[in-house]
Amino acid sequence: MILTPKETVEQYINASISKTKMPYTHVLAKGILSGMMIALGAACSNVAAHSIDNVGIARLLAGVVFPVGLMMVIFMGAELFTGDCLMVMAINDKKITFLQFIRTMLFVYVGNILGGVIISVLIFCSGQLNYSSGRLGAYTIKVALCKSTLTPVQGITSGILCNILVCAAVLIAMSCKDGAGKLLASFFVILPFVTGGFEHCVANVYYLTAGMLSKCNSDYVSAAKEIYGISDISRLCFKNIVLNNMIPVTLGNIIGGSLFVGIPMFYLNYKNKK
Repeated sequence: MILTPKETVEQYINASISKTKMPYTHVLAKGILSGMMIALGAACSNVAAHSIDNVGIARLLAGVVFPVGLMMVIFMGAELFTGDCLMVMAINDKKITFLQFIRTMLFVYVGNILGGVIISVLIFCSGQLNYSSGRLGAYTIKVALCKSTLTPVQGITSGILCNILVCAAVLIAMSCKDGAGKLLASFFVILPFVTGGFEHCVANVYYLTAGMLSKCNSDYVSAAKEIYGISDISRLCFKNIVLNNMIPVTLGNIIGGSLFVGIPMFYLNYKNKK
């Protein structure tokens, strides 16, 4: 059994109201938990893909592993910034204010970042990046460098494409009344987002932070030069991470989740059917 689109939108609106009534410390904590779960999915997807030269197969394998992060977020009741972009439906229904939306999103975003950084540091210190004689560390540098050198247009558009799929996965999972349905929705809708190589601001916290940490390891840097021909890693810096990735990708994720999914779902399936 699944909910109808109208019932799903209504349920999400009610959930949005509950989010704005939670103490902000709880919202922050749930954001941290979510950031950790997404980062773990990202880290393990890198392990699956790092030694495969064929880009399509590598991304497909990463896409098979990564959805576990969203599955954990859904079943643990954590708060994910990209999925919470759907709260615009509650604004349109006049159930929450724009200020409540901004405050909640800000605390979730900060929490997601903190969670992602925590896992990045733990992964780096665990020695996991030594896999394949340091190739995983080199791959981590390569991924971070590619992400930190995107153009604004690439960051925004890739962010839009990503969150269309993420928010679709969240709504489809919510529409399912049983755990198996939620798991399948999380897997099959997130799979194309990762396979397509689209940009997710929360997952990128892991990819970029882990890349910056790997940059500090001379063995990983040497492996990156030898395996991928990366001779200049100076572009992998905090300024480029923020300006070339986090800001445009976050904007793209907001646009994709709110304008491309949330608002159409509200007006097509709910507003005129109350």
